[in-house]
Amino acid sequence: MTELIKMSQKELSRYVIIKKCLDGQLDAPSAAKMVGVTSRQVRRMKSKVREFGVKGLIHGNRGRPSNRSMPIEIIGQAKYYLNKYYSDFKPTFASEKLLENHKIQLSSEKVRQMMAELNLWQIKPKKTNGEHRQWRPRKESFGEMEQFDGSYHRWFEYRGESCCLLASIDDATGKIVRAEFTDSESVVNVFKFWLGYINESGKPVGIYLDRYSTYANTHHKPTRHQNYQEDAEYLTQFQRAMGQLGINLITAHSPQAKGRAERLFSTLQDRLIKEMRLKGIDNVNEANEYLAKEFIPKFNQRFSVPALKKDNLHQKLTEQEQSQLSSIFSVHYQRQINNDFTVRFKNSWYQIVKDQPTLVYKKDKVQIEEHLNGEIKLSIKGHYLNCKVLPERPTPQRFRITELVNEVRAKNPCVPNANHPWRNTDWIFNKQYKNKDIKQKQMVEYLKLNQVKADISTLEKVGHF
Repeated sequence: MTELIKMSQKELSRYVIIKKCLDGQLDAPSAAKMVGVTSRQVRRMKSKVREFGVKGLIHGNRGRPSNRSMPIEIIGQAKYYLNKYYSDFKPTFASEKLLENHKIQLSSEKVRQMMAELNLWQIKPKKTNGEHRQWRPRKESFGEMEQFDGSYHRWFEYRGESCCLLASIDDATGKIVRAEFTDSESVVNVFKFWLGYINESGKPVGIYLDRYSTYANTHHKPTRHQNYQEDAEYLTQFQRAMGQLGINLITAHSPQAKGRAERLFSTLQDRLIKEMRLKGIDNVNEANEYLAKEFIPKFNQRFSVPALKKDNLHQKLTEQEQSQLSSIFSVHYQRQINNDFTVRFKNSWYQIVKDQPTLVYKKDKVQIEEHLNGEIKLSIKGHYLNCKVLPERPTPQRFRITELVNEVRAKNPCVPNANHPWRNTDWIFNKQYKNKDIKQKQMVEYLKLNQVKADISTLEKVGHF
């Protein structure tokens, strides 16, 4: 009965050379050069072939289980946990959770193979090379540039409402400097985020962000010669605040341009969601607390890299900036002062009182600051105005003409006499009296009765004069 022996091409070529050496066609040094081993190793191969034949060149550990292989019991436990808890985890993250929660240490490659066997992971084919792309080098120092963005997602899955995660990642180190859950990517929420950032870490040199309407005005394209002061009317609230603090803003024209922030949200949508699921977190307050105390320190320890330079380019606020910080991070509006020195803002009326730190005129433009704590302040020429909120606008009294006439008549009654011309001459000029002679006689009789001297020029010539 013939036996099938599996050999590699390398082992088969070695057997041919050793066979020639045994037949005397080659000496040991020549065979060693052809095989790529020493002469001593060739002598060992010759003795193996004499004793076992072709099998002598096959490695003895072939087909045997590895001494480093994991016990079958541990493999079974790992598969059970993968199926029950980590079915939608990626292999690297799943291997970390197996070690952290179940004390099972497996490599990410081994976990990937196990998940592929359990149909929990699909091994993707290797991508062919497409268009050549070159990475932008990282900034050299921490705080030189922060990549900032917001991501709307169901961060609590179906345990809670969807919300927005604001996050800032340092370009030089890849550290998450600050992350916070909010209900939206509005101006107020972004202001609160960066107010907390600057109070904790200081001012970064620059911020790299997208062209969302909160951050940039996409309807106006300033020329390259325009600066912050010349183009102030077109700035968004965020651009105006960062300009006052001296922080440079760089707007990206594609998601790939700020790829570090996009990649961060891709990682967080995988890892952070599953971490909060394991912790049972289902609201924004608990999530923000977990982010600051546990997740961000662990994430930075795992994924951050050292910067090329050790210096920190974050700058502390000056005393003047610190005193104006609440004004800088407030939403600014502009209104005009009315003739009665009132200003209307969001259906409320503000009365400017008489005593003011500067001259105030009617029709002046006043700046209204809506602070993050809800406080409303009015300022002009760098001075805050003294004002008070009116319960409602005083409405002027308006009367109809008929009502006004009746009121005047009631105060000054003027009733004509019975023989007043208004009472007696109305009928004279009626159109039904078309006969001129009759009208002329009636006029003369009226004048005689009232002893009024007639104006001869107005009388027509009738008869002899």
